[in-house]
Amino acid sequence: MKDQLEALIAQMHQSGILYSEAVCEFRKRFILTVLESNNGNQCKAARQLQMHRNTLSRTMAELKIDPRAVRAVLRRRPPKSERGPSLEKKMAR
Repeated sequence: MKDQLEALIAQMHQSGILYSEAVCEFRKRFILTVLESNNGNQCKAARQLQMHRNTLSRTMAELKIDPRAVRAVLRRRPPKSERGPSLEKKMAR
């Protein structure tokens, strides 16, 4: 993994990406990954990141991470109108 990181850093440097842009992008991707692994649950994500929930919210706002967009990306249960018959109904047949 260290070699991959070094290659990525070299590529970013050669492309002229500024340090501040690289750090911002890293923070954003890292937080998004942790949020997705916790199904958008900010309390659990904050715990894993070892930061306070309010700090995570502020950081998300600073990095322009929309919590609704994170939840929308994740699979959600379809509304009842789109689901098939329930298990109880299937067993009653």
